[in-house]
Amino acid sequence: MPKCCCPRRRPPLRQRDRPLHCYSRIALTVQRAAPKLTDMVVHLKPETESRLQELAATTGRAPDELVEDAMAGYLMELAQLRSTLDGRYDEIKSGRVKPLDGEEAFNRIRSKSEDRRRS
Repeated sequence: MPKCCCPRRRPPLRQRDRPLHCYSRIALTVQRAAPKLTDMVVHLKPETESRLQELAATTGRAPDELVEDAMAGYLMELAQLRSTLDGRYDEIKSGRVKPLDGEEAFNRIRSKSEDRRRS
């Protein structure tokens, strides 16, 4: 069983009983030279840490698993957004799509909104 990260504290008997501060080192990054995961320290606001601890207790999952899942989902979403933006940029650059002036775009949105209110 891993030791508690706290000085002068005895580790709890079960891993899921470890205090949340013991999960402050979460493996999220991969070293380029070695195929093993390395620890990363994640600093959370007290209210976020409290919500994470509550969710861990409710679901029975370890806080580090929840953080890993959340980060994996966020990074996948970010990669999809980046791909979409790159594609749109390429369409504008190639001339297939004409960029729209910001004021014109807002005027179109306002016009559609007013039309819906009248209907």
